[in-house]
Amino acid sequence: MLDCLLNLPQVARDAAYDNTRAVANSARQLADFEARSVELVQRSAGQLDVPFGTAERLRYDFFEGESGASTLLFIHGGYWQMRHKNTFRFVAQGALAHGLNAALIGYTLAPEATLTQIVEQVRSGIVAVRRHALQQGGNGRILLCGWSAGGHLTAMGLNCEGVVAGLGISGIYDLAPVAHTYLNQALRLSGAEIEQLSPLCLPATHKPFVTAYGTAELPQLQAQSQAFAAYRCGMEGDAEVAIEGADHFSILNALAQEDGVLLQALLQHR
Repeated sequence: MLDCLLNLPQVARDAAYDNTRAVANSARQLADFEARSVELVQRSAGQLDVPFGTAERLRYDFFEGESGASTLLFIHGGYWQMRHKNTFRFVAQGALAHGLNAALIGYTLAPEATLTQIVEQVRSGIVAVRRHALQQGGNGRILLCGWSAGGHLTAMGLNCEGVVAGLGISGIYDLAPVAHTYLNQALRLSGAEIEQLSPLCLPATHKPFVTAYGTAELPQLQAQSQAFAAYRCGMEGDAEVAIEGADHFSILNALAQEDGVLLQALLQHR
């Protein structure tokens, strides 16, 4: 991936990871996500913006499912420097329909936080959500999932206690190419971070992981997922799922819908 990217001029490198520009109706899809998230909050029981740290964005949402249920925990994307968990509350809809608890966590965005700090915050959030789930009568099993940068953070949190399976949706698993794009202006990745925080450079965690991407996504994004799935090839319970025709935003419907392909893949490990 990196070699191919470095052969391009800077403007093309940037375009290779610019999902917002690549999807013509991305603003409309995000507005729809916001509206659906508001609707879900209005009709679902739960606790919103529960703090798990002192920083402003260290908050989680927890929507209650059936007694003794596992918890689907979602990590939002935005290249570690954009977006907010509240926009993506709608993804809990399908999980709740199946009786699961559902939760979302936030984290401090770059450049206010380094990627090293973001990873540690997410791990702390996983611990906090699991503790809360147990207090609410859940079984403590976490089905961890994330989109875009959240896919990367899901892979980095897979080894946390209680996490039984992961789902990375359109994730980033090799940080080296990212360091050569506009995204690094805020991230300021160090050589050590590229090596230590790239899931493709780390020993694979032996828990089931579903690697998902849309066939209408940017080639570099598809290549990131394909490379990670190949890296984990042979791991028990793993799957690679290509959603035909899905772009970087519409792919989230495959998690949010009650019969969504990605939700069904995670439910196998509940």
